[in-house]
Amino acid sequence: MPSRPPRLVVISNRVPNPGDKKAQAGGLAAALLDALGDSGGLWFGWNGKVGNVYRPDPTIGEQAGITFATMELSRRDYNEYYNGFANRTLWPLLHYRLDIAYFDRQQYSRYIEVNRLFAEKLSPLLRTTDIIWVHDYHLIPIAAELRALGHKQKIGFFLHTPFPATEIMTALPNHDQLVRSMFDYDLIGFQTEKHKRAFLDYLRYELGAEVTAKHVELDGRRVRIGVFPVGIDADQFKRNGADAESLVWHRNLRRQHGDTDWLIGVDRLDYSKGLIERFRSYERFLAKYSEFQRKVTFFQIAPPSRAEVPEYREIRHELEAEAGHINGRFADLDWVPINYINKSYSRAQLARFYHESRVGFVTPLRDGMNLVAMEYVAAQNPQDPGALILSRFAGAAEYLDGALVVNPFGPDGVSDAIAMALDMPLEERRERYDSMMAAIEGNDVRKWGRTFIQALIKIRRDRAAK
Repeated sequence: MPSRPPRLVVISNRVPNPGDKKAQAGGLAAALLDALGDSGGLWFGWNGKVGNVYRPDPTIGEQAGITFATMELSRRDYNEYYNGFANRTLWPLLHYRLDIAYFDRQQYSRYIEVNRLFAEKLSPLLRTTDIIWVHDYHLIPIAAELRALGHKQKIGFFLHTPFPATEIMTALPNHDQLVRSMFDYDLIGFQTEKHKRAFLDYLRYELGAEVTAKHVELDGRRVRIGVFPVGIDADQFKRNGADAESLVWHRNLRRQHGDTDWLIGVDRLDYSKGLIERFRSYERFLAKYSEFQRKVTFFQIAPPSRAEVPEYREIRHELEAEAGHINGRFADLDWVPINYINKSYSRAQLARFYHESRVGFVTPLRDGMNLVAMEYVAAQNPQDPGALILSRFAGAAEYLDGALVVNPFGPDGVSDAIAMALDMPLEERRERYDSMMAAIEGNDVRKWGRTFIQALIKIRRDRAAK
């Protein structure tokens, strides 16, 4: 009989409520649940709740053979670890925004302390035969904390964001301490070759690490580095939006906005998404290509996030002002050129929106991958697909060669791409769509999960054989 795979333990900043089907609908959550289900795994992290004191131990729940171990954050930890160092220091730094990165020693100390707390609370739940998969920038030092507690399991780390150039990374106080802690992992994964190369450049030129084809070595510790591009469940997304409720919703929307071509942007409200630049490029398009006025409607869906962080409140005010300016300049009684919407929609509604939009407008200033670009393509009608405008600074640009790739900092180039997308002949749209769908279907989200886990298991087997 084949041996049972080792139990997988996933550690992430947030863990979905096992009873919340909406929270599990997203591609990443579905992929992790699928991987955990293969081995009856454990998912550990924050449950999204904020209390006045720590819970003494995690709350344990189980569903479909998967154990969920979750805990609250104290108000202080939420402010200093999550809203503080993670989202006011690391997030802007990883997205090349040194101008708004906030450095505070107390917040860094709290970041380390919360990682230590997570390791201490997880420790009694671990088995010696487990493999552990840690996710994202919130938890970079947790492997070092687990090692300090004596754990020798194989531990992998996946960074969902970009890794910045060395000149950016070294602006972070204690950058070397943070990166050195990553050598307590056995495998580190990135979205793209560019992100991997930036990390290796930092290790080589800043820390003096030895870089070989198979691993990186520093101070006697070795770690393997790989590229594992995340994807989507394309088949599931194709099925979304075909339900009766979404179709009725769409018909009402079409009736309200008339017979115009739609551009669609869907982004969390975040300065890394390039929304201000996108709005200004659209304004340039309307001025430069006046023949499209009254023929195009741009929908920008941007649900608010991290409202307690000052920079996020500021960008919301800027976008409201910019949208008002564009509509004030170009709108007429029967046409509103830009619809800026601060609310969430169901995945089925978004799939229908994508399906009916002539242009997908995805222009982040910096992004790890950007799954919206893939979702837009997957939702298209293969016989009459729309065109995708994609920032060169999104990780997806390395894989979706059928997109119109643009520099989001150049409004003239983006405005030209909008006109090109709207005028693109059907045959060209089909060719570009076929190319992108081949890439999307060849590397779906479940393949991403399986590939990373298999690489981590292989490291364990290779070292056990020595």
